[in-house]
Amino acid sequence: MKKLVIIAAAAENNALGKDNDLVWHLPDDFKRFKNLTSGHKIIMGRKTLESFPKPLPDREHIAITRDEDYSPKFPCTIVHSLADAIGLVEENETAFIIGGGEIYKQSMDRATDIELTRVHGNFEADAFFPEIDEAQWELVNEEYHPKDEKHKYAFTYLSYRKK
Repeated sequence: MKKLVIIAAAAENNALGKDNDLVWHLPDDFKRFKNLTSGHKIIMGRKTLESFPKPLPDREHIAITRDEDYSPKFPCTIVHSLADAIGLVEENETAFIIGGGEIYKQSMDRATDIELTRVHGNFEADAFFPEIDEAQWELVNEEYHPKDEKHKYAFTYLSYRKK
């Protein structure tokens, strides 16, 4: 079975980012993202791809855009729908859906897991994570991380599985 994991960091008001950038800096969350996604396919929208200064190492990038003539700034696979992106994931393979807001929304019915970092705070944003329907998703793990000298905000890692 394909494993499709939505991975995101979202504030308590579901804020993801503003002006195609994150609104917080959490080094431990970046490390967790790298550990979980390394060696896997990562699926994202065009704007998320364009927010990267260079490709993320040891990951196969798949970007979704409606623009038939889109030319990315570094080598990656370009598709024109979420279904096309998921079609590139082999059976018994794990792929991570890494944003942005619209791609997350489209992915909620197709994903098997969610790895959410809930940032404790409310932020002004122009991209938001969709609501998690507790009737469809079961919280299977929770790990709190307090605010410290490297992390301006407390956060909690939440792992969900599709019921």
